Amino acid sequence: MRVPVKAEIFGQTYTISGELDEDYVLKLARFVDEKMRAVASGTATVDTQKVAVLAALAIADELHSAQRDLGFREDVLREQAERCLVLVERALKQSA
Repeated sequence: MRVPVKAEIFGQTYTISGELDEDYVLKLARFVDEKMRAVASGTATVDTQKVAVLAALAIADELHSAQRDLGFREDVLREQAERCLVLVERALKQSA
């Protein structure tokens, strides 16, 4: 187990324990802090819990968009690979 990491998110200090690298934990904490600050500046709410939930929704949206884009790219790559396979098979048949 690694040494607990202290990270500040939206003005609060959190001690985070786990197996993740300290630099990575701090990077994640900065990302969450930035999201919360962006949400807070774009809304009238000062309730930290509401800001956290809205930031979590924004992060979840980014995650799902990235997953959807990745799935689309995988589909395109699969189709291209299948087309290449067909071309290779045709070329092999012609040369036989």
